[in-house]
Amino acid sequence: MTSKPIGVAVLGLGNVGSEVVRILTENAEDFEARIGAPLEIRGIAVRRIDGDRGVPAELLTDDPAELVGRDDVDIVVEVLGGIDIPRKLVLSALEKGKSVITANKALLAEYTGELADAAEKSRADLYFEAAVAGAIPVVRPLMQSLAGDRVNKVAGIVNGTTNFILSAMDETGADYAETLAEAGRLGYAEADPTADVEGYDAASKAAILASIAFHTRVTAGDVYREGISKITSDDLETAKSLDCTIKLLAICERIVTAKGKERISARVYPALVPLEHPLASVNGAFNAVVVEAEAAGRLMFYGQGAGGAPTASAVLGDLVMAARNKFYGGRGPLESKYAKLKVAPMGDILTRYYVSMQVADKPGVLATVAAEFSKRDVSISTVRQQGSGDGARLVVVTHLAADSALSETVASLEQLDVVVHVASVLRLEGTTV
Repeated sequence: MTSKPIGVAVLGLGNVGSEVVRILTENAEDFEARIGAPLEIRGIAVRRIDGDRGVPAELLTDDPAELVGRDDVDIVVEVLGGIDIPRKLVLSALEKGKSVITANKALLAEYTGELADAAEKSRADLYFEAAVAGAIPVVRPLMQSLAGDRVNKVAGIVNGTTNFILSAMDETGADYAETLAEAGRLGYAEADPTADVEGYDAASKAAILASIAFHTRVTAGDVYREGISKITSDDLETAKSLDCTIKLLAICERIVTAKGKERISARVYPALVPLEHPLASVNGAFNAVVVEAEAAGRLMFYGQGAGGAPTASAVLGDLVMAARNKFYGGRGPLESKYAKLKVAPMGDILTRYYVSMQVADKPGVLATVAAEFSKRDVSISTVRQQGSGDGARLVVVTHLAADSALSETVASLEQLDVVVHVASVLRLEGTTV
């Protein structure tokens, strides 16, 4: 005897939504066997009903609110993108007790608390594995597999567009603008790449990861953010000479302040990464996340971080979990926010730095520059001079220093007569000296 079908509404029929519908349709019998009941698509919400969308026309609707409110819909899959409209639809679904699966990192990074509260109040499930790193399973391991451990750090490459650009610049020696244009031609970069190249996308994902790992609500506004648009081919060449490469990293970690207070840091920026570090070899549009936990040690998750099929895989994994809960009467994990740790300001963060500056080619320059670092207790690890005459460049790598001290040092360097211009300031991650 066939069990009562579980009704699914799909909001959005773009790259991800199309793959979700295709896989769900082609493997209907397998999904029924895994869940215990058949899944039936009740409707698919699109912005415009036009042309051949590759699905039965009767399933299409341009009224997502009506679809979400239908009594025969048990689970809502949101893959629309954007914030305002999805927020209303997801809240409406949760308030009606319907389970929600979303891949919308921007929505979650801004309104995790509101959505989690609505889910808890109505005893509905809220799943979002696909919101971070596409097909890579990192959300569920943090929420469930490591629930009995203490996570101290989560760091990784979580944006495929920027990783493709930096990898290509490193390999070819091309400049940023040229490589960005090539990424656009190949479909790796959007027509407006701002969210990717300026770090907004990665910051949203960092907020989600920090919230889960440290049992504290963190929003995108709490995440310090820098993008890759100022990275030059010279920076990558110098990185090679230091046995490093440059990656856009999302870093979430526990820190202890000078006053002994436990805080968390969530930040996104391009950084030099030593070639022996596991993240240094992650190239192209691939993503990777490294988790450091007290008992488990270091774990690494690697794979395709974007794309229709990989992201759909994560969405469907969540869909199976939510459907099983509907069938057997269980519930997914609730939001854990008991720790309520404060987010430390960027100025308190200790890391190493790479500072590249164009300088006058004359005696005494090094001593003058070094004095500015010394005044603020920023210890220098190595100094390299490259070129001569008008092309003279000084590259300084520091030991661990507070971000505030380094910022003050850079500001003072800009005022020196012997410094023509501070060209680049990058952090160096993956070392402890």
